[in-house]
Amino acid sequence: MVVTRKALLGVAAAAAMASTVALGAAGTAAAVGAPFGTPPARNVAPEADVSHHGHVSLWGSGLGIFLRSENRGPADLDGATVRLRISVPLAGRQRLPQECLRADRTTVLCRTGALHADGSEQRQLALELRLAGRPAEVVVRIDTVWNGGATDRDAKNSEHEVLALATGDEYVF
Repeated sequence: MVVTRKALLGVAAAAAMASTVALGAAGTAAAVGAPFGTPPARNVAPEADVSHHGHVSLWGSGLGIFLRSENRGPADLDGATVRLRISVPLAGRQRLPQECLRADRTTVLCRTGALHADGSEQRQLALELRLAGRPAEVVVRIDTVWNGGATDRDAKNSEHEVLALATGDEYVF
């Protein structure tokens, strides 16, 4: 079978016609073949409200982080990734929970698992990290780096910066 240039132009013209948009009676765009006044389909990102709360405690070369993550919707999430950045380097090898990994010398990333929109599926995470040296204080920054592409209009409840002194006390966020 031989395809001529004229045949290719005909196929291209048909494809172009099928993908054009016509204006409806109200001046809104609708795909050809759709009833007039039908709004075009849009890919809208789901909206969620992920929050992280908990406490940080520093003693000697140990840093404890207890974290509770939840979602107040309106959309459910398959999961989120929380980032924990520490102002001092971590010691060489760390024993981390299965859902966490070390990103670099000062950063740990942890997945939360599914978070339902009604806040009923809270995910808890407890980390006991070893630090390089025995700092008198550390700053821990907590934030969400991935939430399945959902928008979060109130990101402030998932972004925290905590100063912990080496007293063993719990500093709440």
